[in-house]
Amino acid sequence: MARRHEIRLCGRGGQGVILAGHIMARAAAIFEHKNATLIQDYGPEARGGACRTDIVISDDRVLYPYLSNPSVLMAMSQQAFNQYCPVNRDDTVVIVEESILRPGMARGKKLLAVPARKIAEELGRGAVANMVMLGFLTAVTGIVSVKAMKDSILASVPKNTEELNTQAFDRGYAYGLEKISTTPAKGKAT
Repeated sequence: MARRHEIRLCGRGGQGVILAGHIMARAAAIFEHKNATLIQDYGPEARGGACRTDIVISDDRVLYPYLSNPSVLMAMSQQAFNQYCPVNRDDTVVIVEESILRPGMARGKKLLAVPARKIAEELGRGAVANMVMLGFLTAVTGIVSVKAMKDSILASVPKNTEELNTQAFDRGYAYGLEKISTTPAKGKAT
């Protein structure tokens, strides 16, 4: 049976959420030869307003590109989480920027918190928090391979930022591997 993954990435305009979605969809479609679609949505304010990108990755053709029940939800801002996080199925992996974590915001789900902003600032550029989140998502879900993600990052980010972006991805990936080896029972924030 073919696998279908529905992934929603959301945050504020300017956080690189749309770029992160583009990188993930490109990694799946171009570098892993899977079928992938990407739909993006952002408010008229563009910078600062909530935005999201929805990705469907499947072994078979994607006949319906909209999400019906996300298997992965990644939120980089509280506003975007509130606006774009539907009632999820019980096994939805919910990944949030650690600084937006609110107790009880995703009860019954696999909730994982990532200090992406802090890690990005340690690397000297807060703007790469989206790459930290992508690295973490790659580690905890395995939907797309590390090699495909790195190839997609190198093909997608501006010239002369490749090293910083891959470092951020690597730090997020390492944090994700560490996190999945110590994750408690479902529904508890970590």
